[in-house]
Amino acid sequence: MKKIYFLAASMAVPFFADAQSAIDGFRFSQPDMKGTARYMGMAGAFGALGGDLSSISTNPAGIGVYRRNELGITMDVDMQTATSEAQGLKNTQNQTKVLLNNVGGVATWNLMNSVMPNINIGFTYNRTASFNAHYVGSIPSLSNSLTNYIAGVSNNEGVTVADVTTLFDKSGNIAFDPYNPNDGGFAAPWLSILGYNSYFITPSGDDDQPNWIGQWGMNTSGSGAFDVLTTGGVNEYNIAVGGNIANKVFWGLDFGIVDMNYSMTAIWGENLQNAVVDNPEGTANSSSMWKMTNSYNASGTGYNIKVGLIYRPIQELRLGLSFASPTWYSINESYMASTNFQYSADIPDMSQNRSVTNNGEWGLNSYNFRTPWRLTASAAGVIGRNLIVSADFEWQKYNKMRFYNGGNGYYDYDGGFDDWDWPYYSYTSPVMVNTDPWYATNADIEEYYKSTMAFRLGAEYRVTPRFSVRAGYSHVSSPVHKKVKDGSMLIWTSGTMPNYRLDNSTDYITCGLGYNFDHFYVDGAFVHKMQSSEYHAYTPDPANPQIPSPTSKLNLSNNQIVLTAGVRF
Repeated sequence: MKKIYFLAASMAVPFFADAQSAIDGFRFSQPDMKGTARYMGMAGAFGALGGDLSSISTNPAGIGVYRRNELGITMDVDMQTATSEAQGLKNTQNQTKVLLNNVGGVATWNLMNSVMPNINIGFTYNRTASFNAHYVGSIPSLSNSLTNYIAGVSNNEGVTVADVTTLFDKSGNIAFDPYNPNDGGFAAPWLSILGYNSYFITPSGDDDQPNWIGQWGMNTSGSGAFDVLTTGGVNEYNIAVGGNIANKVFWGLDFGIVDMNYSMTAIWGENLQNAVVDNPEGTANSSSMWKMTNSYNASGTGYNIKVGLIYRPIQELRLGLSFASPTWYSINESYMASTNFQYSADIPDMSQNRSVTNNGEWGLNSYNFRTPWRLTASAAGVIGRNLIVSADFEWQKYNKMRFYNGGNGYYDYDGGFDDWDWPYYSYTSPVMVNTDPWYATNADIEEYYKSTMAFRLGAEYRVTPRFSVRAGYSHVSSPVHKKVKDGSMLIWTSGTMPNYRLDNSTDYITCGLGYNFDHFYVDGAFVHKMQSSEYHAYTPDPANPQIPSPTSKLNLSNNQIVLTAGVRF
């Protein structure tokens, strides 16, 4: 088995190029502000208030505040505008989705006891995160090519020509499939095989020790474009129990069952002039127009536990504290990639100007994953009989996300499934440092991500006994270390997906209205979400990390109209 070292500091890398990445972990862990219209109208600042069907997911002690039974449902119209900007060129994409945010109910029992006046049980569904996004963009002037990144990976992995070449027997049947090698030897990265089949990379020198060359040469120029569509979300089903002690201390315990689904289709294309393309006589300068389409799907189920307290020392003040455990996921994923290409060079058999990974079969993988835990401290004040002001401070340690063993693992080099005993090696020393197959990925999590701080502030003013107005603001700090966003380090991705996105801070501005009549209530809210990110078509070329990868600034703006209807009895 080959031991290859990239020249980067303080990191470790698994041999298998399709291993999971820290980027995937954050993708499955990031929450959103979703819930009832009252909850969202006050920017989710409900940790010390309770009495709302969404607040159970923030601080389950909120269920202890209830004095009556309640049923409610919430719908959300989500309108997104995604604007990309690179080298002064802007592209805008719009989409609208209608989502079910929350459905739930709380049943309360009066115990006729002054020490423990009541105990409540609640069942809620919450859509805690939405992955729906669509963004497109152009890079007018490239300084490198994805093909050179693939060549750099192939060189560092020690890929030979035989590793990426499909062999046929006399009957025309496949005798050797590089995607599923049956010789017990080295398995080349799927991107290397796809790149070779698409004329993206060319071997130079000895076939057993080639120097792989990408299409970007000394005189190459060109442009790039991307189109990324993501769908799915995280749904949480909560079973909560809570009560109060002497109308001073409210407590709650919640068990959450979570299901997650995520899909991405990502297209990256390049239009190059004077590209270096292989032909029967070696390499030649050629025009090169191609695009790569990556498809990725992940789905999983998990569970978490939340506990919380709300303390009311006086009628005008409430203090809240809650802890949410990590969500422990079991995840299955599939991925594949395809290319379409057109060259002016004289290349044989160009009638088939398309290639697909693994003969169109999806790569499959399963694993377990743990999200970060969450701690929330809250305070709320009641001013007079009409005004409520509430604030939450939330802390999440994204650098504590972890991958660990699950399912059958990855397909191993010897043609069978791995028994999870691969050695992992450090960049800085050839001494084995760990036999955990997730060691390198979990080390990347520590390198890329940090703790986030979220601040939420909300207010509600009761204009009349039946009519209320609400407003709020929330800020979530960036989870990514500055050195990662600066492009000063290589970023590892998984499967055949070279692209990734790095998020900056997120802000929410909210407002809402509420109306109560008899046992029924109707609430509405408007939420404006602002998030900036950087899109990277691929990580910097391992052979030339000083050359930045194609990057575009992303501004994702969501306007949400939320409507809740419910009954109390």
